[in-house]
Amino acid sequence: MTSLLTNTASMVALKTLSNINSNLNKTTSSVSTGLRISQASDSSAYWAIATTTQSDTGAMGTVRDALAIGKSTLDVAYNGLDSVRDNLQSMKELLVAARQPGVDRAAVQVELDGLITDMQTKADASVINEQNFLSVDTSAAGYNATKATVASFERAAGGTITVSTIDLDISTVILFDANATPTGLLDQDRTVGGTTSSVEAIDISALTDSAADLTTLDEMIAIVDEALTDVISAQNSIGVNLARAESQSTFLNALMDANDRAVGALIDADMEEASTKLQALQTQQQLAIQSLSIANSSAQNVLYLFQ
Repeated sequence: MTSLLTNTASMVALKTLSNINSNLNKTTSSVSTGLRISQASDSSAYWAIATTTQSDTGAMGTVRDALAIGKSTLDVAYNGLDSVRDNLQSMKELLVAARQPGVDRAAVQVELDGLITDMQTKADASVINEQNFLSVDTSAAGYNATKATVASFERAAGGTITVSTIDLDISTVILFDANATPTGLLDQDRTVGGTTSSVEAIDISALTDSAADLTTLDEMIAIVDEALTDVISAQNSIGVNLARAESQSTFLNALMDANDRAVGALIDADMEEASTKLQALQTQQQLAIQSLSIANSSAQNVLYLFQ
């Protein structure tokens, strides 16, 4: 039955066109943005997961930058210790050479003083980002022996956030301490036998070939060797932290890539599918417009019955 008051066909055609236009708009948005889910209204659960994951990935990027700075700081300290170790080895060899009777120990002392000054200079110069682990004043306000490098950003299952660090106790690597009672590896007093001296205070210029002085010289050699062993241990401590920082940096890069893939799987549009769907919807839209036009003109056809 054809009715002039109620055009059912037009209603159906209009509703169909409205649905098609809605789907077309959504598909066009996916094609233009590359996202299947671009806002919470598209899928609140997936959008929330993706947004949280993207936020965490951003935090991991900051951690990666902090790790890079931390590695640089550790690397500077390690290289400073490495150079000082060479100086200590040279000091040890000079002292062993000075053990030979008849050696001009005053001349040897001049060389030793040069090495000591060189080690102090290297310790003072081992600075990056205003951080120096080798030349420190342990009595200064705000001094903290624990130097922490941010290493990871972690979100537990319940949403709890944890920021982990790689910690280094620099009290075991300080070479020179400006404290009134220095505790640095090279300026702290060491006692071997009857001799008490720090490495930087060693002075053999007045020693003779007497048995007592030769014993003192032997004990000074032992003091330098003890300091050399401590510097090697300090290098080992920093080296372990450097290896951890490098490993963590590699892991962070892999984790960030995995997060990006996870987010992509949740919200990225399948461009091949979206393109095909866009073309189909455009065709459907044209057909729906044509159907609506036909439905709207059907009432006019009734007029022909009265002619």
